[in-house]
Amino acid sequence: MNRRVLYLLPLVLAGAACAQQILINAAGATFPYPMYSKWFDEYHKKFPNLQFNYQSIGSGGGIKQVTEGTVEFGASDGPMTDMQLKEFHDKHGFGILHFPTVMGADVPVYNVAGVNTALNFTPEALAGIFMGKITKWNDAELAKANPGVNLPGNGIIVVHRSDGSGTTYIWTDYLSKVSKDWETKVGRGTSVNWPVGLGGKGNEGVSGQVKQTPNSIGYVELIYAVQNKMKTGKVKNLAGNFVEANLAGVTSAAASSKEMPDDFRVSITNAPGKDAYPISSFTWLLIPEKIADSTKKTAIKNFLTWMLSDGQNMTEVLAYARLPKAVVAKEQKAIAKIQ
Repeated sequence: MNRRVLYLLPLVLAGAACAQQILINAAGATFPYPMYSKWFDEYHKKFPNLQFNYQSIGSGGGIKQVTEGTVEFGASDGPMTDMQLKEFHDKHGFGILHFPTVMGADVPVYNVAGVNTALNFTPEALAGIFMGKITKWNDAELAKANPGVNLPGNGIIVVHRSDGSGTTYIWTDYLSKVSKDWETKVGRGTSVNWPVGLGGKGNEGVSGQVKQTPNSIGYVELIYAVQNKMKTGKVKNLAGNFVEANLAGVTSAAASSKEMPDDFRVSITNAPGKDAYPISSFTWLLIPEKIADSTKKTAIKNFLTWMLSDGQNMTEVLAYARLPKAVVAKEQKAIAKIQ
């Protein structure tokens, strides 16, 4: 065999390997969808034979599809419950792993004619509005937090998610921590029985409803508010400061979690710290511990490794906060649990 053939042989073999097209199906959270779209696109550029098909259907849908086995992995902003994990393990003999990907924030967005400044919202105001107990924009609870702002006496129209949603889990987890009334009557979850309001599907649906509905208020992931140029409110945190949602505030909230649990299921809403934004959260990929298809298993593990390194450098331009270094180090070790 001549030297030219020896030189070309590895290239031919590499080309044959690359020719194998790999499609990985996933579904779930809309909260991190802009980030995941960017990652999957960039990773596909590096490995053209690998394609991610991610359906942004909400965290409830992500949990449902991964537990039913219709996707390779799911995505959620609310961690799976002990009961959900047990039911899956009892049925299959192995578990589902949680991998934090980025951190983000839920923000109150509103459409109030004549109000062009960033409104301040106390925990009592947000709980009261979404409970249907605060019904006017000039309510005393809102007025005292916004001195000098000419709040109208118009009725408040609440907009919430209509689908199972991790964005809703974060919002209701926060409200459950700051309001006993909310915790006992409504509670936390990807879907809840809303006391009042109109429903919108996805962060996109809530953004659209608020933009076209005068005197409305809703909640969306920060990037959706930024992309749609919506008014966002500051929220009073546990330290008593009104904080706007930004990367520094989300990072400060994450710093409150001194020890990340081994299963990565942790809540950082209503975190202590003078600069902590109180409606912050990790978001997770939900990956089965055992993946039968060895090619897809390797591809997913390699993607996780890339996401925890190069992928983290892409977060801030899309208004997400990168993972703390200690969390990244712990996740890199956890990848080995995927068999």
